[in-house]
Amino acid sequence: MELEIWLAYLATAIVFSIAPGSGTVNSISNGMTYGWRKSLASIAGLQIGLGVYIVLVGVGLGALIAQSATAFTVIKWVGVGYLIWLGVQKWRDRGQFQIAGDSPQVPARQLCRQAVLVNLTNPKTVVFLVALFPQFIDPSQPQMAQLLVLGITTVAVDTLVMLGYVVLASQLAGYIRSARIMAALNRVFGSMFIGCGALLATAKA
Repeated sequence: MELEIWLAYLATAIVFSIAPGSGTVNSISNGMTYGWRKSLASIAGLQIGLGVYIVLVGVGLGALIAQSATAFTVIKWVGVGYLIWLGVQKWRDRGQFQIAGDSPQVPARQLCRQAVLVNLTNPKTVVFLVALFPQFIDPSQPQMAQLLVLGITTVAVDTLVMLGYVVLASQLAGYIRSARIMAALNRVFGSMFIGCGALLATAKA
């Protein structure tokens, strides 16, 4: 893969990762609630979900999912339901305020599992990858090597962007001392999860 093509994809991947979405909301919410260290588990979960879709695209199943109205619809509505459920849970969170770093006793594996589902139940990710990857692959060169480069770049960029989100969110949480403010923030994040679910509901294959 030529350097110019890779740099063009790198810029595209950065924009894709920075753009607000359910993964972004999940990262910021966890960063403020649990601190950046514990939120590393949720970042890992997001990348596992993203990695699964990258592999599916690489073996050709991604194109099948993107072109199958039934498969897309099933994944979409599971995702809609899951995001709305997360939003409702955030809205109902009335626990005592926790400064980032003094994390509630939530297992890291639970944060990881939740994040995996956040990415896996978003079919727009696989549609995006199916539409994007061919634009940067030279058919005259080995495709698996190019897919590997694009996949690693995508995961690396998304990891760094999500890490930036959770670090900034955890720093912001350190200045908050009011339980009422935290409750309001939980409602904001809950509404954002529900909003992401509503946007996903409008998505078409």
